[in-house]
Amino acid sequence: MTKFLATQTGQKLAYSFTKGTGPTVVFLGGFKSDMEGSKAIFLEKWAKKRNRSFLRFDYSGHGQSSGDFLNLGIGDWFNDAKQIIELTKNNGLILIGSSMGGWISLLLSRELGSRLKGLITIAAAPDFTEDSMWKNFTEDQKKEVLNKGVLYLPSDYGEPYPITRYLIENGRQNLVLREPLELTCPVRLMQGTEDTAVTRETALKLFDHISADDLSLFFKRGADHSFSDQGCLEILEKNLENMLEIW
Repeated sequence: MTKFLATQTGQKLAYSFTKGTGPTVVFLGGFKSDMEGSKAIFLEKWAKKRNRSFLRFDYSGHGQSSGDFLNLGIGDWFNDAKQIIELTKNNGLILIGSSMGGWISLLLSRELGSRLKGLITIAAAPDFTEDSMWKNFTEDQKKEVLNKGVLYLPSDYGEPYPITRYLIENGRQNLVLREPLELTCPVRLMQGTEDTAVTRETALKLFDHISADDLSLFFKRGADHSFSDQGCLEILEKNLENMLEIW
């Protein structure tokens, strides 16, 4: 059942928390996605079947949560995630971050210390507002962002994406690939070879950037950015269960 958490900024975050054993598995979704996506629902069903603790939620301005998307950015969604994980009562955490959720999960990883028991990213898009968007915008697109405050980009998943000046500037305050990222937990990075939103080079860059004793990168041939067909979900489940065996 969907519940709502009132945040310090006055937003109401929609979430679904399945109580169970072991570290709490937290799913962090992508840009303009919500907690009703196939990976989040698959993981919740998996958790209930195995009596595992699991949490999924909508960032502010996403899904059922309150907030105006046009006035929000990476730092706001990072703060949403920090507040929502407090529902787990200081339990250990395994973060699963998809696309933008990969970026948010990396931001969390820098702060969680020993609470972080594992990290799985799926088509992670760290620093995408700077390295994938702003870097590749034409001069006219940059002017539109700066002068009008928003640029609408075509999307393969429905309505155009609004890229605001605030999103770009706030993203610059939350970059994770500009300084060392040392993690002490197991880390699994997963990437589809047919992903047109996040490149293989991005996955390799993140792999090279992370410093961790237990770090692996998996490429799934033929998988797209959603990484949600049956084969991809089986890979996700296998990696998660292998990680949980450690604990």
